Amino acid sequence: MENKHKSARERFIHYFSDESNRRKLAPYISILFGLLAGLILMLLIGQDPIKGYINILNGSIFKGLFEGNFRRLGGTLAIATVLTFTGLSVAFAFKTGLFNIGVGGQMLFGGFIVVLLGNVLTLPKPVHLLVIVLAAAIGGALWALVPGILKARYRISEVVTTIMMNYVAMWTVSYFVRRWIPGHYETESSMIKESASLKFELLTDLFSGSAINLSIILAGLVVVFIWYILEKTTFGYELKAVGFNPDASKYAGMKVNRNILYSMIISGAIAGLAGASYYAGYTNHVKLGVVPNFGFDGIAVALLGLNSPFGVVLSALLFGVLRTGGEYLNAMTSIPKELVDIIVGLIIYFAAATLLIQFMLTKLIKKMKKNDEKHIEEKVVE
Repeated sequence: MENKHKSARERFIHYFSDESNRRKLAPYISILFGLLAGLILMLLIGQDPIKGYINILNGSIFKGLFEGNFRRLGGTLAIATVLTFTGLSVAFAFKTGLFNIGVGGQMLFGGFIVVLLGNVLTLPKPVHLLVIVLAAAIGGALWALVPGILKARYRISEVVTTIMMNYVAMWTVSYFVRRWIPGHYETESSMIKESASLKFELLTDLFSGSAINLSIILAGLVVVFIWYILEKTTFGYELKAVGFNPDASKYAGMKVNRNILYSMIISGAIAGLAGASYYAGYTNHVKLGVVPNFGFDGIAVALLGLNSPFGVVLSALLFGVLRTGGEYLNAMTSIPKELVDIIVGLIIYFAAATLLIQFMLTKLIKKMKKNDEKHIEEKVVE
């Protein structure tokens, strides 16, 4: 009953006096700042920002939705699915005290294994899909194994080793694609067989021929599984404890090196599944000489999602909307597509500055409390 009689100001101060609530609010402020910056940029180049954002939403979700055409929504969900995997990979590493910048390389290598097995094996579709999904996870895990060993055994920074493994993956895949599964063009591999494609006719028809595929179901299962491991198991508790304080964990009897290695392997396996989602679902071949941008986008997705598995899903959906909507924006208006990249970059920037945002909120709450106390003292004096 007492809360009902409190003013909005008092409720605001009470709610945000809790540090965890300030932490939860920070990503929303990051998004708001990014969108406001985009609005200002559109005004500066003489464009209507309201029309711009409406076009982004139309191009990613609403265009054709009310006429029964779900193609654009399906495309957004397909991109968000890949980003869910890469964001979850980064978030899992963060949660366990590691900074895995090699998600792009792990995704590429896992995807290469998928495309290779999708070419050379002839199996019934259910078996073929099971094989390529498992192989993708193993491929990503293997690519993360080297940085994991170097971190666990020799304490070599995983930031350096994982980012260098991206380039090793790029040239390794290029060599073996040209040698084993060359495509019609020198810049790509041959296409996978239909039995290895994650595209499912029912989903494709439902979403009007979009790239949405079975990996969206897999992503949901993996998100729940990772959340369960981290929050409900002793194994997950140990992984987080080692990441938070390796010395205290060692003193408590935990196997620090083993847990560091496990963390990197699991993170790499999730990145490998991103490779399956992209190379056997969104597309059907590997392009040579590039590391997919989804790896670096995954860092932003994880930051904005506060490294929470369910937060990553929401963050991935936002980035999916911006990515697919940006292409439509460019086609329907004179607003350059690069503007969307700038907005995304600004959201990432503000997401990276969440600690600063939390600090600003803390100062604001303290100032409001101080003013209230001063006001009460003045009333008492009167």
